[in-house]
Amino acid sequence: MPDPTAQNATLLQGFEWNVPADQKHYKRLAAHVPQLSAIGVTAIWLPPGCKASSKEGNGYDIYDLYDVGEFEQKGSRATKWGNKEELLDLGAKGKEHGVALYWDAVLNHKAGADKTEKCTVVEVDPNDRTKDISDPYEIEAWVGFDFPGRGEKYSAMKWHWHHFSGTDWDERDKKKAIFRIVGDNKGWSGSVDTEQGNDDYMM
Repeated sequence: MPDPTAQNATLLQGFEWNVPADQKHYKRLAAHVPQLSAIGVTAIWLPPGCKASSKEGNGYDIYDLYDVGEFEQKGSRATKWGNKEELLDLGAKGKEHGVALYWDAVLNHKAGADKTEKCTVVEVDPNDRTKDISDPYEIEAWVGFDFPGRGEKYSAMKWHWHHFSGTDWDERDKKKAIFRIVGDNKGWSGSVDTEQGNDDYMM
């Protein structure tokens, strides 16, 4: 008799946009890991778990890549999904039952800056972001990240205007537009969708 075929791998998306912002999602997932394993789920896709710009943030509005629910920042220690200890407990439960965890790593988004910084920009055409529609001028952009709740634990890097390609708000004039930041080696990414000239203009 031939050997049985190997088990098919099955990945469960373990979140969706409208999960309650009650900071209990990791606990809910951990409680269901044994049942999920029993029905053949071999991995869970976790939501972006880094500290977002608010305690209700889904994680695509990343504030701090090094805070997974450990530091008091943006109105909460935990993320929307839970705190660091609960995330580690979920990992341990997954390991116990043979269920892997896939982390939705969002490395090219930034939101919820701590302060504004002055920078030189040009406005671009919202329908074709490769076309400038103004001369260079100075704005105050929300691009300063100091992470006061975390300090320098895990990383001493702070984010400033020169780390960004663009922004969409001028705090000085309360103006919303698409601004390309001007400076050495600045420009939009060449590896994104070409819709509207350059779709993911701030990524």
